[in-house]
Amino acid sequence: MKFIELTLKNHIILHGFDARDKEITEEVEVEKASKKLIAVDRILSISEKFILIKYAYNRIIYWEYIEDYDRVKTMLES
Repeated sequence: MKFIELTLKNHIILHGFDARDKEITEEVEVEKASKKLIAVDRILSISEKFILIKYAYNRIIYWEYIEDYDRVKTMLES
């Protein structure tokens, strides 16, 4: 399994959807960013601000990351 290391900070947890198909989310703000190893096969998408990662129990988290988008893209391509 391949991993990449990113510095992650605030995040939005997607818990599911309500009866009207609206996302049920929880916003989490942290004081300090921290480095995390992320399994590449858990990454669903990446934007200039967020990396979308799937977790157990069908939970999805939008993480803010500190690194430059192009650097992260290069890490994923290699």
